[in-house]
Amino acid sequence: MAFQTYSLFVLYLIMIFFGQVENRLSLLQLQNDIDKLKADFNSSHSDVADGGPIFTERLSGWTERNEKRIILSQIISMYLKMLENTDRSKDHVRNIAEELHTLKESLSDGSKKIEDLKDLTKLQMSDLKIQRKAVNELFIVLQKLGDTSSSHKRKRSQFQRLCKC
Repeated sequence: MAFQTYSLFVLYLIMIFFGQVENRLSLLQLQNDIDKLKADFNSSHSDVADGGPIFTERLSGWTERNEKRIILSQIISMYLKMLENTDRSKDHVRNIAEELHTLKESLSDGSKKIEDLKDLTKLQMSDLKIQRKAVNELFIVLQKLGDTSSSHKRKRSQFQRLCKC
């Protein structure tokens, strides 16, 4: 049950983060719909607090906008999966699901990145052919890593010159 309460809170954060709410449903209407969904799931049950939040703690570790798009696209997918088993004849469920689908479309690049990460975990690094390919790409990978770390160092040093801390 804790999943539903914290999940609904994260839905607020997602919609506000991407500024999606004001274009379709008013925030007040969305609040009402989520309150009805909370009642559907009996999210005031005492076990909701057990184990802490489901999504909100995970969001705090993702600081860059592009990083957040990755994690938020996965969270939205989980909400949509949760709502698949919910009574879609209710207006409030349909409204929330429509908002989630719209948000998911706006985060499609995040979904692609998640698939890339999943594909990487499936690579059989014990396979000799894979190892050969990986070795051939090693220098390029290290170059790209160097490019990103040097740009961070450059930004930091520029900041330090500007800042009279």
